Amino acid sequence: MILVLVETDAAGAVEVSRESLTFARDLSAAGGGVPIDAVVIGSMTDGLRQQLASYGVRTVHHAGSDDLAAFAGAAWAATVQAAREAAGSVVVMAAGTPRGNEVLAHVAARTGVAMAANVLSFSGLSPFVVTRQVVGGAALEEMRLDQRPAVFTVAGHAVEPSPAPTPGEATVVECRPALTEADLVARVVSTDEPEPDLSGSLKSARVVVGAGRGAGSADGFADILELTELLGASLGVSRVVTSLGWRPHHEQVGQTGSRISPDLYIPCGISGAIQHWAGCATAKNILAINTDPDAPMVTKATHAVIGDLHEVVPAISAEIRRRRG
Repeated sequence: MILVLVETDAAGAVEVSRESLTFARDLSAAGGGVPIDAVVIGSMTDGLRQQLASYGVRTVHHAGSDDLAAFAGAAWAATVQAAREAAGSVVVMAAGTPRGNEVLAHVAARTGVAMAANVLSFSGLSPFVVTRQVVGGAALEEMRLDQRPAVFTVAGHAVEPSPAPTPGEATVVECRPALTEADLVARVVSTDEPEPDLSGSLKSARVVVGAGRGAGSADGFADILELTELLGASLGVSRVVTSLGWRPHHEQVGQTGSRISPDLYIPCGISGAIQHWAGCATAKNILAINTDPDAPMVTKATHAVIGDLHEVVPAISAEIRRRRG
């Protein structure tokens, strides 16, 4: 049996959790169709139950006690562990978010097994071997998970989220973990609202135009913003751009920013350091614009234009406008 920790927001299961459920179905099919259960901590609505059913979930283990109202990694791990024991799960999964990685690290420590973070795929079940991102996504590693339960998180955008051909029942059962005082020592006590994302939904954008140090200054984004608008794209920037105060942090792509998986990524004047590559490595096509033909982003790109972005980008925009009449 496979158990998936599902993170939620006001709209239901978040995208990366839906990706994890899709990954779980592939794993289930390889294992002969073993059931998939979900753990939900916090609010449980009928809309969420129906959504989980559409992704093939058999049973939803719901924990909604007051002690779990604020996130606490150890307490959430105790909840996942209680659900695992109730269901007899041999696989425990979550999305590779900061929260998912923290909770499953606790689960692995409590059960005395190894944990694989940021898994992209699996090959074979005996032995069970997974391929995962390491070094900020700059390299891939194969890891054998011989112990049970197999505990791992799924890298963001490793698969496309898709409903199951046959819905599950998604029967809701209450999960009441036996929490200790130690489980609640470290927990969230307050949160701040993030800055509004004026560039659109960067994480789900199908086209992203990126800008790095090559923009030159805070006033050097006019051409890039014009191209972004023409393409109906979202704007993403490198860490150096936000560190210099040229653009707000919510536009940052990378290990400490957003992880994107667009159909097309156009990084302009971005060298492609490991930290940035970790955020865009799953882009389906990359068109790099850079003056350095040996820049990591150029060498990894699907296509590249060697030149100054302040000359190349306006030329692209002009051609788009010409073709559109």
